[in-house]
Amino acid sequence: MQRRNILWTMFSSIGAAAVLAGTASRANAVGVAGVDKAKVAYHLNELDKAGFVLGNIQNHFDGMGGPDRVKINLVIHGAALKAFYSTQASPELSAQVAGLAKMGLGLSACINTMKAQNVSLKDLLPGFTVADKGAVVLLADLQSQGYAYLKP
Repeated sequence: MQRRNILWTMFSSIGAAAVLAGTASRANAVGVAGVDKAKVAYHLNELDKAGFVLGNIQNHFDGMGGPDRVKINLVIHGAALKAFYSTQASPELSAQVAGLAKMGLGLSACINTMKAQNVSLKDLLPGFTVADKGAVVLLADLQSQGYAYLKP
């Protein structure tokens, strides 16, 4: 009887250790213990979704525990770029973009769209960089670097 209890305790301990090791491994994979932070690329090409996507990005930062836990890049092309013209952006959208940029949001504008719309970086809200090979190429590059792709 005592041998059975010793064996039961031993196997239970091994099982518990395996479960704890697996939990620690999963925690490390999501950045809990200093491993790379999560990376997400948001794709925006619809003008009427600009505010919605910015809200999603804010929720994403909040849900992940802040910019120390997630790196987010917003890649914009097509009609959506017009929402980010400094002369046309609403004060609310401008403030939202500025706040997200301070949190570390990467803002990328498609060079092809910029040429088609005859705009330069100085025409856009502060914080933008140019996706010099185009938005779709940048999105593919980001995915190859481990970024999750989201298109709300």
